[in-house]
Amino acid sequence: MQILRSKREIEMMRKAGLVVWHALQVAKSRLRVGVTTAEIDAAVEEFFASQRAEPLFKGVPGRVPFPAVTCISVNEEVVHGIPGPRKLVEGDIVSIDTGCKVAGWCGDSAATYVVGKADPEVQRLVDVTEQVLNLAMELMGKRTFWSEVAAEMERLVKGAGFSVVEAFVGHGIGREMHEDPQVPNFVSDQLRRNGDFRLVPGLVIAVEPMVNMGTKRVRTMPDHWTQITADKRPSAHFEHTIAITESGPVALTAGPTSEAERLF
Repeated sequence: MQILRSKREIEMMRKAGLVVWHALQVAKSRLRVGVTTAEIDAAVEEFFASQRAEPLFKGVPGRVPFPAVTCISVNEEVVHGIPGPRKLVEGDIVSIDTGCKVAGWCGDSAATYVVGKADPEVQRLVDVTEQVLNLAMELMGKRTFWSEVAAEMERLVKGAGFSVVEAFVGHGIGREMHEDPQVPNFVSDQLRRNGDFRLVPGLVIAVEPMVNMGTKRVRTMPDHWTQITADKRPSAHFEHTIAITESGPVALTAGPTSEAERLF
């Protein structure tokens, strides 16, 4: 089922999106050699508390409830990495994914950062993954169906010599973090048969390409959450909560675009 949001509801989601953007800036500011992923998570949790924002990730049900407000995935970790005592080192690539609820509305975003200077091919992986997200947002204002966007995303990734993770996809978002529809970054028979959806004003989705340097396959670690590449080669991940408005696509989790938002 495709849920469409009003202009007012999208404005409320933008408030949550701004909190998420600021949270990622807090996380980014902590990135340095020697810092632990748990320290980064603690800084984000403190920020959410200062904004009276409800973290979306902490306590998410699973074989064990997710224990943190961020997913921090390093190098070959694709998504859902649990923050802990791991200390970052020069050249690490660090995917930080977080979300919160403000006044009943959700925002969800992720970015991959480099600690110091990365290997050139790893940096290219990060750059291509961000390009894929930017391409998706651009095309959401120019195409009719999501499958058309997903096909272009997949084409860009494969053209760069990388692979699209298929085990995890984006999602609708609104009152809850995960809503319909599912938002794959690739085209499958299932998408063509019964998963495709129209790109119309009022649609709000979390678009999150996950791109691997090697195989697309992933496997779950013993902590029941962390996903790593099956060949242990690096992975990158970017995400925005994106609304389609009458004026075109808008990233609700992007940085401030007006003085009023800067004074947030």
